[in-house]
Amino acid sequence: MKSLNPRKTGVGAGMVAAMVLAGCTTMHSPKASISEAPFGKLPDGTPVSLFTLRNAKGAEVRIMNYGGIVTSLKVPDRTGKLDDVVLGFDSLADYLKGHPYFGSLVGRYGNRIAKGHFTLDGQTYTLATNNFGNALHGGIKGFDKVIWSAKAKKTRDGAALMLHYTSKDGEEGYPGTLQVKAVYTWTDDNELRLQFSATTDKPTVLNLTHHSYFNLAGAGSGDILGHEVTIVADRFTPVDETLIPTGELKPVQGTPFDFTTPHAIGERIAAEDQQLKYGNGYDHNWVLTKALGTLDVVARVYEPKSGRVMQVLTSEPGLQFYTGNFLDGSNVGKGGIPYKFRTGFCMEPQHFPDSPNKPAFPSVVLRPGQLYWNTIIYRFSAQP
Repeated sequence: MKSLNPRKTGVGAGMVAAMVLAGCTTMHSPKASISEAPFGKLPDGTPVSLFTLRNAKGAEVRIMNYGGIVTSLKVPDRTGKLDDVVLGFDSLADYLKGHPYFGSLVGRYGNRIAKGHFTLDGQTYTLATNNFGNALHGGIKGFDKVIWSAKAKKTRDGAALMLHYTSKDGEEGYPGTLQVKAVYTWTDDNELRLQFSATTDKPTVLNLTHHSYFNLAGAGSGDILGHEVTIVADRFTPVDETLIPTGELKPVQGTPFDFTTPHAIGERIAAEDQQLKYGNGYDHNWVLTKALGTLDVVARVYEPKSGRVMQVLTSEPGLQFYTGNFLDGSNVGKGGIPYKFRTGFCMEPQHFPDSPNKPAFPSVVLRPGQLYWNTIIYRFSAQP
């Protein structure tokens, strides 16, 4: 399967809509269901809705129109028992207190931009900084903290939630007014498909991703160190002490970053390696071996106790693998369970961190007349 190179497709907003809504016909999964319920209000009184998408097998995902946040994802284990496998909260109030991007739609720029500066077409832009002097995940009020307009619909692939947001020129320091669309589809095959698209009226940079914290044994069930991980990448991007890439593409062979064959997360996470010390564990971008723009399986995670398997597919060139190294129990999650050290992991398909300042990295520049297109799939199953 293939998706379009997001930097080289010269199409307009009408084509964006047509591509995003492809498949939204009267042919649909007859047993798929969608419901909407109030989920509280923002401090300014804006109501927030929670959408529940359920497939023919009874598995379900819940998504807010605030931040495009996935609050719950229930999938079966090897016995058919459903468990919620993403970290999050029971109420909007808990999300508003602050959290490390649980389940969020991240943008304008997922991951880090060094010192909150980049230069495009000879002009330097200054961004909001929020992480060791760097810009992280879109800034102080990124896409994870805004209300998206939402429309739920049954499609031939399953229940879908279509989100739209207009990001104004200068928001968090980024140039250009963006029209951003995100479509979440929950299929009968237990796939959560995320399709992002965007157009701009001015040259800008863009890097959208998803930031769920997964625990395939069930959210709140303990640490994730026994999960076995495979990543289809033979290089990664080393970082400095502030987690900004040095620009090097380093081979994983002979390092704790080699997941070309399955390894438990905890197997080498405490190894004597300077990169692990910088991240307090894994918090790095892997350089995927697939061609840019192709949609392929790039990672697999297996949880032995439950038998659950998660495959990650993406059209993006990189994958940020993060092992919850900064979770410390201060976030009390669903059911009153505190999320402690390494009780969730993230797999964030993306362009590389700090790409606007690294000309050798794949380009993240989006220009007027071009279409940004990015597909991510989280595919769930269970093995005996």
